[in-house]
Amino acid sequence: MPLLLQAVSERTAHLMAAWQAVGFCHGVMNTDNMSILGLTIDYGPFQFLDVFDPGHICNHSDTQGRYAYNKQPNIAYWNLFCLGQALLPLIEDQEQALAALESYKTVFPAALQARMRAKLGLSEEQPEDNALIESTFKLLASNKVDYTIFWRRLCAFTPQSGHEPVRDLFFDRESFNAWALQYSERLAPVDIGLRADLMLKSNPKFILRNHLAEEAISAAKLKDFSGVNTLLGLLQTPFEEHTGHERFADFPPDWAASIEISCSS
Repeated sequence: MPLLLQAVSERTAHLMAAWQAVGFCHGVMNTDNMSILGLTIDYGPFQFLDVFDPGHICNHSDTQGRYAYNKQPNIAYWNLFCLGQALLPLIEDQEQALAALESYKTVFPAALQARMRAKLGLSEEQPEDNALIESTFKLLASNKVDYTIFWRRLCAFTPQSGHEPVRDLFFDRESFNAWALQYSERLAPVDIGLRADLMLKSNPKFILRNHLAEEAISAAKLKDFSGVNTLLGLLQTPFEEHTGHERFADFPPDWAASIEISCSS
């Protein structure tokens, strides 16, 4: 039984790392919405980040921010802890149960760091990578940059280029220039071709944004399912370019900020 609990903990750790890396917010991670397989259910108020905000709350009814984006990893651990408590009569040893859960605390940060390195195009770990990842998050948050568009545009970044497509996302150009220098120095020993290939496979061009879902749902209510079918096709292969569908990878319109989702969505 402890081995089962450890396996669930590690599976959940990898799942949470994948969520955080692509900016996915579940919105209602109650203990009854996670299964013993480390999976989750009840995706009523889910959302992908638009502007990068670590404290983003996607569930309109989550007034306390319990399930905010940056709290998801700890909520997952809490849910695992509750599972461990439920299994104690079978395990019969509290220390064994706690030890089985401890793997989450090491697997999750390692898995997240690996995914963030891939998003930066870094296949081999270096001591300075953690600092680079943290500075990237801080820069995105302080400039309120669109999370998905930033990473996709970064795929074309090279130390020799002018960086305009990426720089244009930032209002604080000096901070961006300092970060770009830090990133360029880290890229010095990295093969450009391999890096670009890794990044294009790690940074999706298409995500299910709220306004795209709203448009598709509104049309479907009128028996027009073309929008649903288009989104389904794009999201099945979100890393591909899909030329001619650029608007589905563009910035959300201003009205998208007024969309509210909750457990009844």
